Amino acid sequence: MIAAISTVISATLCVAGAMFFLAGTIGLLRFPDVYTRLHALTKADNLGLGLIGLGVAIQSLSWMIGLKVILIWGLALVASATACNLIANAATRGRVRPWQTGGR
Repeated sequence: MIAAISTVISATLCVAGAMFFLAGTIGLLRFPDVYTRLHALTKADNLGLGLIGLGVAIQSLSWMIGLKVILIWGLALVASATACNLIANAATRGRVRPWQTGGR
């Protein structure tokens, strides 16, 4: 019974994570400039990876494996934030202007 409940919770978390990955990909393809694309991609993908990692950690055979999965997620968060910052700084130095609406 507990195994079935943990499987359902794990599957739900993984599907929710995949939906966040899909949302990040759609944001990357649809948003107008580099800054909004970076925001959509890093926020959605970080949350998606966290949900999938949590789902995998629930199904892991030992608590050490689950801890390693969560540690990998933390390292991915740091790497993603660093890469996003570097890309945004390069765009700013290259004088890429943010997208503006209407009358400006």
